[in-house]
Order: sequence, then structure tokens, then C-alpha cells
Amino acid sequence: MQFMIEIPAALPATTVKELLEEHFLIPRKIRHFLRIKKHVLINGQSINWQSPVRAGDRICLTFDEEDYPPKSILMGRAELVEELYQDQHLIIVNKSEGMKTHANEPAELALLNHVSAYVGQTCYVVHRLDKETSGAVLFAKNPFVLPILNRMLENKAIRREYWALTDGQPSQKTMTFRDRIGRDRHDRRKRLVDPQKGQTAETQVTRLKNFSQTSLVNCQLKTGRTHQIRVHLSHHGLPIVGDPLYHPQPQGRLMLHAHRLTLTHPFTLEKLLVEAPSVSFEEGLR
Repeated sequence: MQFMIEIPAALPATTVKELLEEHFLIPRKIRHFLRIKKHVLINGQSINWQSPVRAGDRICLTFDEEDYPPKSILMGRAELVEELYQDQHLIIVNKSEGMKTHANEPAELALLNHVSAYVGQTCYVVHRLDKETSGAVLFAKNPFVLPILNRMLENKAIRREYWALTDGQPSQKTMTFRDRIGRDRHDRRKRLVDPQKGQTAETQVTRLKNFSQTSLVNCQLKTGRTHQIRVHLSHHGLPIVGDPLYHPQPQGRLMLHAHRLTLTHPFTLEKLLVEAPSVSFEEGLR
């Protein structure tokens, strides 16, 4: 693999060593290979590890198979992919409800397999959506950018916003739920609020529109626990319409849709705001 990256003006002054280690998060072993093989060029020239990197410089990185051994998965159906954004390093797609983000068995096909077929190479999951949830999902197109995107997700630098149709109406315009979430020991499929043993979780909820007995709310994740939005809303008396696990009388599809993904591109520092349309979700609001 070879990548050419132009250093953006907004990147703070740094050295080659700091750039590879702190910004690109390249593991020590691979940085060693890059250095001894002279696989790092700045503006076409070999460099010293302490050389300064300036805005406008073009850095060329060459990775061999021993750096990132090739990984292959079963290719899916490219025609099932709805692209929302794509560049050399990442792709954002619109997942339909009823489709898994990634497979649990080697012979199973899921969105990751379809995206890999669409791109023409193995891609990598950055975050996932529940099978019943639709909307924007981010994938890394190479193992070089994957740890960078993972760190951004951990540092809350990737903002994920969801629309949910709740059965019942919130008492306030905005609310923040911080109930800890753990496993339901009576049902392995489910999660529940567990103040003692649960993991920290935070969901910001904003009421967008009231209907006769339901409400459309916007949910922003501050953490990424399994079923977080579904558990928080259900726990506070606002189960999501159609939720097969947390609504006492589910009807129709789960009315939860990841409608917006916002992040700063790790290499260009360009702000990306990607929205995912959903015909079936919008029809459910009528």
C-alpha cells in the first residue's frame, strides 16, 4: 500500500517522528520498518526522523505486506450499498434496517461484506449499528487509518446523531440520561440499567416534534454502549416504536435511524457532515 498525504495548514508544527507516532498512530514495529526501508518520503525526498513537517508538504508512505498482512473476507453484493461519502481512506454508507453491520459467522454476509465488494477490497468496521437500526455507518478502507478512526471514536471526536420515534412524550425539551448500562442476566440479547455493575453511558435527547401519542426525538451518543439509546429511552418510559426487545407491544420496524455523522477528516482536517436519508423511517412518521 502506498499513500500520499498533503499536510494541511491547520496541523501544528511537528517532526516526522511525531507525525507518524502521535498523529498517524503507526505502531512502533511498523515505524521501524518504514525507517530502515526508507519508505517515508517528504516531497519525494528521503528524510531524517527529526525533520520538520510543514503545511503543504507531501508525505509518501509505503507499506509492505509484513507491515499490514492482507486480510480477506467473503465478498457480498455491491449493489446493496448506498454510498454517502467516500475517499481514499474511509467510506460512509447508509445501512438499511434488518441488515447486520458485520457477520458473526465466516460464511455469513453482512454490510461489511457488501461494502468490501463495493470498494473492491477488504474494509474495516469503525462502529456498528444494531441490525434493526438504519442509517450512517463509517468504515475504514485500510488498516492504516483504522486505529486513527478508532481513537477519534474513543475521544468523542466522531459525533453520531439519531432520530427516534418514542411511544410517549418527553416532559422536557432537552434531557441527558447517564444511567449505567449492563447485561440482562435473564436474556442474553438484552441490556438494562444497572447502577452498580453497569458501564457508564450518556445520551443527550432533544424533543423535535410531538404527535398525538408519540414524539420524534434527536439522540446524540456521548458513549457507545450496546443498545444504549434503546435502553435509556425505555428505562425513562419512552420506548422506541417497533423495538422488538424494549417495547412491550412492538409494531412495525424499529423507529431508530442514524441520520447524521460528523467528524474532522484525520488527514485533510476537513469537517465532514454526512446525513443519511430514510424513506421507510419518514413513512413511519406519517
